[in-house]
Amino acid sequence: MQTPQVLLLPGWQNSGPGHWQTEWERLHGYQRVEQHDWMRPLRGDWSARLDEVVADSPAPVVLAAHSLGCILTAWWAAHSRHTAKVRGALLVAPGDVEQADVAAWIPGWAPIARQRLPFPAVLVGSRNDPYCRFERAQALASDWGARFIDAGERGHINAESGLGDWAEGMELLQSLLKD
Repeated sequence: MQTPQVLLLPGWQNSGPGHWQTEWERLHGYQRVEQHDWMRPLRGDWSARLDEVVADSPAPVVLAAHSLGCILTAWWAAHSRHTAKVRGALLVAPGDVEQADVAAWIPGWAPIARQRLPFPAVLVGSRNDPYCRFERAQALASDWGARFIDAGERGHINAESGLGDWAEGMELLQSLLKD
């Protein structure tokens, strides 16, 4: 069986220094899916870029998404012909683009695609995420058919959460890589 390639899907404004995605890229050589405009994300552009990277991958892929990257994953999965290449997805701290303040910063991403994902997924939610209420993260996990993990009070599960290379997240990713 071919070893999957891990694709990192950052959210709005990318994942900078100290973010677990940046650490994983540095430590493990995972590939960040670079987007054309991190500050003004367009759903169609981001989805087309993800589709291109998945289609071009010589191996199956596992997605490691954060925030808007989670919303991208669901939207892309609802529209792509390449979902069979995905072995699984780690979805961390989805950004609720239907929440009024978030929608104002990131227009054009609502509604959130709510169909069951065609691949195994794990969604990690925080009890004090300012960009997605805990109950909302649980509902998204249910709609997407993802296993839900309660991360406790970890904010937006980003650099400000002080996770470093986030060992717990890596364990979850490894479980998807083994499936």
